[in-house]
Amino acid sequence: MEKIFTTRSILLWILFAVVMCAIPFLAGKGFLRICIQAFFLAIYAMSWDVLSGRTGYVSFGHPFLVGIGTYATAILSYRFDMPLIASIPLGILATMIGGTILFLPALRIKETYFALVTLAFMELIYQLTQVVRPDLTGGTRGISGIESITTGAINNYYLSFGLMFIIAFSLWALMRTRLGNALSAIGMNEEAVKGCGINTTKLKLFAFLVSALVAGIGGAFSVHYFGSLAPRNLFDINFLFTIIVAALIGGSSTIIGPMIGALFLTFLLEYLRPWVPGTERFFIYGIVALLLYMYRPSGIYAIFWEVVDKFKGKNASSIKDSTSIQGVK
Repeated sequence: MEKIFTTRSILLWILFAVVMCAIPFLAGKGFLRICIQAFFLAIYAMSWDVLSGRTGYVSFGHPFLVGIGTYATAILSYRFDMPLIASIPLGILATMIGGTILFLPALRIKETYFALVTLAFMELIYQLTQVVRPDLTGGTRGISGIESITTGAINNYYLSFGLMFIIAFSLWALMRTRLGNALSAIGMNEEAVKGCGINTTKLKLFAFLVSALVAGIGGAFSVHYFGSLAPRNLFDINFLFTIIVAALIGGSSTIIGPMIGALFLTFLLEYLRPWVPGTERFFIYGIVALLLYMYRPSGIYAIFWEVVDKFKGKNASSIKDSTSIQGVK
């Protein structure tokens, strides 16, 4: 029987939940709204990390998956007056089905070609949402006035945090199993995994389905928070760049790292807004991300544990190796 949970890890998760649940009592609504954006970005980044961080198949089309879930639930609820209790699950299901139909052939392609194919898928759905049935998709204008799940910054804070926490904990536990280690092994040496008699295509498909599930959840719930969607924003290169950078600087292949990276990037962008109100903010945080990734490629997550181990007088070099395989502390 695999030992997935330890007393220490469970206590750390509980502490994290308690601290985050206490924030609404200490912070204003503006701060909470920034947190909500960070939680949804964390969901997207963790979704990307399951596929690209673990298996090494870098996807440049992740907004494609988010977009399917977003459009599906928005169309069902706004155009067909379907209750959210039905439209959201159907939107998530549409993400998994639609993404699998288009992405499955791409899983047999490796390295740069896979990244280019996924980028093409994102551009494809961007064009389709504008010209195919604009009476449903809203065309270039998108859809506005979408029904909200709940109102108020505090309610939405707890809802989005609850989603992020459940997803993060579930993925963290999953990646501690042998299945998670097998996915990491594909990223290290896929041919060696095949040599052991393991069907890597099935493993990659599983990683993709989990990734699509998480992306669908994030897209379906976020559109009912923001209340609108526009193809130009949803399939924007800055959105894709932010998802990938959040995963990388937080610590890819760790699940927890992308969550940390999303919180870091969101607050960095928001606090840069008064001084750099335009898109130049993305250039600044891009430089920060590049420098961090160049000098600490293992990410903020590994840096944190290096500091903890140095404080304890341990050898921090072992952390880099353990986090790259296990993705946990």
